Amino acid sequence: MITLDTSAVVALAVRDDPNHVAAIGELMTRRDRMVVPAAILTEVDQALRSRRGDPSCIPLLKGIQRGDTFLDCGDRDLPRVLELMVGFGEIALPLARAAVAACAERNGGSLLTFDRRTLGVLAPQIPITLVP
Repeated sequence: MITLDTSAVVALAVRDDPNHVAAIGELMTRRDRMVVPAAILTEVDQALRSRRGDPSCIPLLKGIQRGDTFLDCGDRDLPRVLELMVGFGEIALPLARAAVAACAERNGGSLLTFDRRTLGVLAPQIPITLVP
């Protein structure tokens, strides 16, 4: 299983994104099931609307509904999300990043991301692996 963050979902959805080919290639190589934390859905919708100007989040939501992608990170992850938010104060970990990290931890540790600002600092401190 591979967890996707906002940057990964945007890269997969937007063909002219500079990371589109890498994102598609990573998923084709790995053939892992994809999981998206619920906490990033609004962020994904906003990012896609700003890039494309339309409700581009709809294919993702339909894929979740079909079972192509799993929606995860709910109330059972809240203790870990809170721990990550307060335990890494020097990083100023926001809710969406903490949810992505908690979800990746629980689902095997693989996290597809192109945003290394916060997650790149966090990854060596917890059991997750950033890909590509």
